[in-house]
Amino acid sequence: QVQLVESGGGLVQAGGSLRLSCAASGIIFSINGMRWYRQAPGKQRELVATIRSGGITNYRDSVKGRFTISRDNAKNTVYLQMNSLKPEDTAVYYCNAYIRGVEALDYWGQGTQVTVSS
Repeated sequence: QVQLVESGGGLVQAGGSLRLSCAASGIIFSINGMRWYRQAPGKQRELVATIRSGGITNYRDSVKGRFTISRDNAKNTVYLQMNSLKPEDTAVYYCNAYIRGVEALDYWGQGTQVTVSS
């Protein structure tokens, strides 16, 4: 049974920083793309950042220059460093990964709340 477990959310003032982590555990043969999504109250879930297995990254325009996605393949972990946070970054953040284990499936974490106060 593969699981994704997120940590690192919390309450921070505008302009502050947070670092999210998401660790995959279980029987894992390989992990392809790893992603961070977020969902604010009353809004659709949106893709924030992607990192491919080779390290290529992509970001939504609103976070470019402020957020950095990275991964540690030895630890099956993806990170999201968030700097210069804004109130509009407030959301539940979810990690997502396509993982080849006993089965090859798309997995989601449980979500971690990020709240940015003005």
